[in-house]
Amino acid sequence: MATQKHLFITGTSTVSWKDAIVQAVAEASKTIDYLTSVKIIEQRASISGKKLNEFYVDLDLVFNVDRERED
Repeated sequence: MATQKHLFITGTSTVSWKDAIVQAVAEASKTIDYLTSVKIIEQRASISGKKLNEFYVDLDLVFNVDRERED
């Protein structure tokens, strides 16, 4: 039976929500092994003048626990 952990993180981007998601997953994968899925919890943005200038995404990252892993 696989055990999974959930990690809630927030990604940011000045380009788009999609870019915020991609950047957050890429950054998390540098230190977390066995990522299996991502769920977008919320999307929001800050506004400057009449334009969106920063995009935020709250994510639920899921990864498998490796019981055989040695520290």
